[in-house]
Amino acid sequence: MRTDNNQRYQRHQRHRTRDSDCWSINFLKYVLHIFNVIFFMSGIIVAGVAVWTIFWRHKYISLLSTFSYAFGAYAFILAGALAIVGGIWGCCGIWREQRAMILCYTFILVATLCLEASGGSIAWLYNTLMDIDLSNSLNQTFLTSYAIDQERTKAIDQMQQEYKCCGAVRFEDWRRSLWLTEVSENHLFEAEDRVVPDSCCISPTYLCGLRDHPSNIYYTGCIYQMSEELRHHLIILGTMAAGSTMIPLFGMIISCCLYVKLYKFVN
Repeated sequence: MRTDNNQRYQRHQRHRTRDSDCWSINFLKYVLHIFNVIFFMSGIIVAGVAVWTIFWRHKYISLLSTFSYAFGAYAFILAGALAIVGGIWGCCGIWREQRAMILCYTFILVATLCLEASGGSIAWLYNTLMDIDLSNSLNQTFLTSYAIDQERTKAIDQMQQEYKCCGAVRFEDWRRSLWLTEVSENHLFEAEDRVVPDSCCISPTYLCGLRDHPSNIYYTGCIYQMSEELRHHLIILGTMAAGSTMIPLFGMIISCCLYVKLYKFVN
């Protein structure tokens, strides 16, 4: 009889330990389940926005001299994928009350936080250095890669038609390009006495680049619209990083509390 009373008393004490205060195990589980839904949805949003920023102008990324923009976007894609996996993993660990799974879930939150913070930092940093980078490198890419690098040549032609521009900074820069100097002299590419590529023309046709009159070609450089679009995307990535980093930080606190509670309850 006394043994039965002791067992009931121990079960009662364990129940009190589990739910004895406002930060009880069940309360933490409920909070984490709600958090996981938010975390999972944020992962989909972060990954989706990052994929959009990459593929919206993917063909022009090859014209940049640095990989800062692409690296920041890819960091967000990886962070979003981790958030999606982590949300599913966390729900399983919380439901089963497995401390090892919860600990692994906490590490996923830490990794997600680091990736989002690094991606956001790169986005904000590159936003401040973008004008200098583009003015120094984009024109050089135009002048040295056109008609030499097939991928970049195609990207330059598409950019000049889409942005309605000619040259990186100004149309006169084409006079110093390898396309009109070394390449055409060595007969590696038939420039046909063009002064600008045909993609500079308002109505592009074969050999329309023979004349650089404003009635025939665009006079605006491509750097201006490209920098405007890149800045717009970098602001989106930086703002998203500022908001999304708070989500895994909150989850880390709650998951650590649940881990400690479960450890005390078992031991």
